[in-house]
Amino acid sequence: MFSIFILTHNEEAEIAACIESALLSDDVVVVDSYSDDRTMSIAQSYPVRTVQHEFESHGRQRTWMLRSVPVKYDWVYILEADERMTPELFQECLDTSQTAEHAGYYVAERVMFMGQWIRRSTQYPRYQLRLFQREKVWFTDYGHTEREVVEGSTGFLKETYPHYTSGKGFSRWIDKHNRYSTNEAIETLRQLETGSLNWQALLFGRSEVERRRALKDLSLRLPFRPLIRFLYMYFLLGGILDGYPGFTWCTLQAFYEYLILLKVWEFKHLPPEAPKTAESAYPVPRNVK
Repeated sequence: MFSIFILTHNEEAEIAACIESALLSDDVVVVDSYSDDRTMSIAQSYPVRTVQHEFESHGRQRTWMLRSVPVKYDWVYILEADERMTPELFQECLDTSQTAEHAGYYVAERVMFMGQWIRRSTQYPRYQLRLFQREKVWFTDYGHTEREVVEGSTGFLKETYPHYTSGKGFSRWIDKHNRYSTNEAIETLRQLETGSLNWQALLFGRSEVERRRALKDLSLRLPFRPLIRFLYMYFLLGGILDGYPGFTWCTLQAFYEYLILLKVWEFKHLPPEAPKTAESAYPVPRNVK
């Protein structure tokens, strides 16, 4: 068996369905960053454990969770509230954890948007580290999200998980990505000032994860990024075949890139009397997803 962590902040619309999908495990822990809606009361109506911890960043929240919250099993799986565990994925995780050859395993997400799976324009399969030995993994921060550090080798599972990325409506999506774009702008400035391109990973990366991260670093340096991203997703990846939801998804992703560029410009052109760092100019709100 393996334990399941669920990360939440103001997820009253999603948490019940997420927990119900996770109850295939007999050890489910909801880690909440002090929601001010009904997330905790709903979670506590289920046979799960709940803990709360002040949110600092995505990487720190996950690392604190792994190091400070006791669980029944050495192997753990991370769910976010708008994701679901499936019986097929659970069984593969169970089998893998009992005969593991690696310290951690990546799982591909299926982005569910406007009532359907957006397969092409979401760069499927996009992998996230989800199943791993708790003591061999921690997380660092990268932009609005996090990146894992694994002591040992990693592998890939065949089953996937659904990610309901706009389950709470477009207004919530736009508000969330407006916040995310601040951290992405900070990371963009840092990469442009101190980072470098990993051409070997971009051209000959050993896995989808390695190639995608190198492509991300390249995209930060391209002119007309919003337009390029739309054309890349809609035509090159085949988003045009995803119908109207695919067009909407590609448009929103281009809009998100434009928000990042606007904030990069703003950081570079702050007046002399304004704060000199992006972090002080834009305090990062306490939010998990």
